[in-house]
Amino acid sequence: MRFAQLLLQRCRGKTLSYCAKCFAVILSLMEQYSRQLDGIFQALADPTRRAVLARLGTGPASISDLAKPFDMALPSFMKHIRFLEGSGLIRTRKEGRVRTCVIQEGQLAAVEAWLSQQRALWEGRTDRLEQFVVTAQKKGEAQ
Repeated sequence: MRFAQLLLQRCRGKTLSYCAKCFAVILSLMEQYSRQLDGIFQALADPTRRAVLARLGTGPASISDLAKPFDMALPSFMKHIRFLEGSGLIRTRKEGRVRTCVIQEGQLAAVEAWLSQQRALWEGRTDRLEQFVVTAQKKGEAQ
């Protein structure tokens, strides 16, 4: 990842646009970023997993404590835990016979960044739409 950043900085400083090699690196990073986001959004799509994340937001908890509010067998609940762990939203550690879950705060930053980009795009579109409507109304009043 660091190599890609250095390559992009070096290339961008010399030309107005990126070279073909840098463009390939950008596409590769976008694909990796997209896979990460897909996994996170899949994890957040389930209400059980969202509830687990909400509970872990208050602090670490054992799997048995996390499973108590849910009406499901422990092996079924463990599938949710493994899914969250696979998406990078939580990590687990075993201490003796107890497995404790902890939220990984950094992963949600990728979601926040993506949502901010989307918000900026949509706000720009609504601003242009507003300008179009105002211009159309002024033209209609002038006639």
